[in-house]
Amino acid sequence: MLHPSYSDLMQVVNSEVEDGEAPIVNSRYSIVLATSKRARQLIDGAEPLLIPKGKKPLSLAVDELWKGKLHILNKDEETEE
Repeated sequence: MLHPSYSDLMQVVNSEVEDGEAPIVNSRYSIVLATSKRARQLIDGAEPLLIPKGKKPLSLAVDELWKGKLHILNKDEETEE
């Protein structure tokens, strides 16, 4: 079993959403895209947000998301930056 599960990760990511707003993540696909993009950044030399402790890049990306160190931006936030 994968820990944390997709549904647990979706709850963590969407926990910052105000009542009445659309959730940031609607599907497991969005979680997979976000973690794979972060894993690619780590492979390409980005600084990890947590101490790696010998973990592979994808596991580290999932941990960063799970512990709230990594945030997924919605489309509106991406265009503002």
